[in-house]
Amino acid sequence: MKAVTRILFLDDEGEKFFGEGPYRLLNGVKESGSLRGSAMMMGMSYTKALKLLNHAEKALGCPLTMRAAGGKDGGGSSLTPEGEELIRRYEAYRDACVQANQKLFCEFFPDQE
Repeated sequence: MKAVTRILFLDDEGEKFFGEGPYRLLNGVKESGSLRGSAMMMGMSYTKALKLLNHAEKALGCPLTMRAAGGKDGGGSSLTPEGEELIRRYEAYRDACVQANQKLFCEFFPDQE
């Protein structure tokens, strides 16, 4: 038996707007410089990636990426300072929750170590 920690952020209506999927999507944008490329690496359609991103931006009230349309010089995406800060804080919060969960699990279920 093991305990699993999942972090979800909900908007005021109780709808999920951020978690591990959008986090991975933003990290992919940071690494690849492309929302489309990040979505492809995750096996996700560009349309779904854009929808996830737009929903998170609406819930947070700030842009997470800067997008440049394609064309002769190509397009691309990069994280805004708010996007960078969100993934940094999400990672720290997620990791702290995982550690706290593991500690509590060991405390309540010592025979499972």
